[in-house]
Amino acid sequence: MVNVAVLGYGVVGSGVVELIDNNNAIFSKKLGQPIDVKYILDIRDFKGDKYEKKIIRDFSVIENDPEVSVVVETIGGKSVAYEFTKRALMAGKSVVSSNKELVATHAPELLSLARENGVSYLFEASVGGGIPIIRPMFYCLAANELNKIIGILNGTTNYILTKMIHEKTSFDEALKQAQELGYAEANPTADIDGHDTCRKICILAALAFGRHIYPESVCTKGIRNLTLDDIAKADAQGYVIKLLGSATKLKDGNVEIFVSPCAIKKSHALANIDDVFNGIMVTGDAVGDVTFNGRGAGKFPTASAVCSDVIDAASDNIQYNIFWTDEGQDFVRSFDKLNFEYLPGTDIPVIE
Repeated sequence: MVNVAVLGYGVVGSGVVELIDNNNAIFSKKLGQPIDVKYILDIRDFKGDKYEKKIIRDFSVIENDPEVSVVVETIGGKSVAYEFTKRALMAGKSVVSSNKELVATHAPELLSLARENGVSYLFEASVGGGIPIIRPMFYCLAANELNKIIGILNGTTNYILTKMIHEKTSFDEALKQAQELGYAEANPTADIDGHDTCRKICILAALAFGRHIYPESVCTKGIRNLTLDDIAKADAQGYVIKLLGSATKLKDGNVEIFVSPCAIKKSHALANIDDVFNGIMVTGDAVGDVTFNGRGAGKFPTASAVCSDVIDAASDNIQYNIFWTDEGQDFVRSFDKLNFEYLPGTDIPVIE
């Protein structure tokens, strides 16, 4: 029996609990033993919930229980989640996280702690939701020198742009529709101003290039000021506009990284990634361009990625060596130093 504790019983956390319960026969077959969610940590009351008896409020119960070998962190943010992740790793428990903000900020320290304590810190769900990307980049493309990553990494903004492109809906109206459908938060700043995309491209760039890039070092432009006139100008010249995160390793070893709405040709591999879907293109020296796409968010797509990490963390024959270092930020090329071709009549970069 593999005993798991889930921190946070929100959308993702509850999805993880339900998926483990519903698909335990599949997990048992892969692991040779079942998985049990022994604890769910949350400060809220869930009276009448199916899993109410598993809910606790004291993290030390989990920390000091030798039967718990894997901790799933779905709390989000950088404060409590950071503290609990460190304590779990130091207690010799593997940690699986969907928390992009925490990974983008503290990954070097947490990966080092995991290595020191002989456990794993895994975060497949932190970038692409249900899209497998961390594991394929690290293992399946291990024979390649990765030199470029470019992606549509935020479902909210991609939904808004899809509405603007195909239905000529204004930005404000498209955002309102996204909020009504639950695709956008009441405060959508992190999405529409590009911060969510920035955290994700920083994680992917660090994984590919081996050096941590802090989100604050990346010039980030969102879609807040995009107009239907911008969309029309792009369309007339054979382009569509997408919010992209891009990271490129330059010949001098520096990294060109930015987040911005960009004009891409309608024939581009990412041009037809619409609605709430995400798409990521990774370029390796041997394999060339490889594209991953699928649902980048949602309860069960994200839970799927989390649970795949749980299975790996619980597998005795799986050894994770994902690691990167914090070497300062001198190697990061800022947006204002980059030379772009711009879509005529706009400040939107053209990406080939």
